[in-house]
Amino acid sequence: MGEATVRTLEGSRTAASSPIGERSDHPAEEPRTRSERSERWDRLNRWRTPRRPRLWFEILLIAVSYWTYSLVRNAVPEQKRAALSNADWIWRVEHALGIAVEKTVNHAVNSVEWLIVGMNYYYATLHFIVTIGVLVWLYRAHPGRYAAARLALFATTGVALLGYYLYPLAPPRLMSGEGFVDTVLVHGTWGSMASGNLASVSNQYAAMPSMHIGWSVWCGLIIAALARPPWAKVLGVLYPATTLLVIVATANHFWLDAVGGLLCLAFGFAVSFAWYAHLPHRLPRHVPTDEPELELRPVA
Repeated sequence: MGEATVRTLEGSRTAASSPIGERSDHPAEEPRTRSERSERWDRLNRWRTPRRPRLWFEILLIAVSYWTYSLVRNAVPEQKRAALSNADWIWRVEHALGIAVEKTVNHAVNSVEWLIVGMNYYYATLHFIVTIGVLVWLYRAHPGRYAAARLALFATTGVALLGYYLYPLAPPRLMSGEGFVDTVLVHGTWGSMASGNLASVSNQYAAMPSMHIGWSVWCGLIIAALARPPWAKVLGVLYPATTLLVIVATANHFWLDAVGGLLCLAFGFAVSFAWYAHLPHRLPRHVPTDEPELELRPVA
């Protein structure tokens, strides 16, 4: 009986001690789990907090991004039959909506040689010059807002690549029998990557969406929101409006291509807002540097 009593006591001790051991494990694990979650959340917040951009990284990022964009855009199969069919459908829709005036604008501007030649060069150059110029200005004058604005631009461009792949579209100047004038060929200027000698290295059926509109409206919004001089704000509004006239007058885009560019831009700003929780102009203009500040002490 003595042995049975000992076993019973040992068993009762074992049974009694096990719940205590289990309960003691949880308080040790829960703080560790909360700490890990807190660390992950802090790390995410650090990534989402605007910081001073690094010049070498931004130059490399923009160069690689534009090279990738051009490579992917031009690698999309040139589906000529589908692109021309889509162009016919767009043209019919615009007629139904009463906005099919591209040919009228194209012929009217083409009759003024100095004007249309200027528009050809505008189409070829300002698309890049103004966008890069706005990025440089943001980098120097608004470093705290630079990353959010750049993310909106990059997201806009990225989603545009889906449009080029999923919806091949011929520009008006390549439509047969509609009477549009290819102003670059007629006047011997190099206003389009998809005309003349450069046509062989550029996808001619990537008209939807218009990134001339997407990028120019991005520039216009940034300038209008952040520039101080009134004349600069006016230029910010006039730039995308002029670009719209240029892409139509040169027969490189339909009106609805511009709508596609605006939708891509809206997506780009939505991505930026989702990441930074603010639109670019709502973020602080400046951000603190990563370098520790020196503590100044009075000299004895």
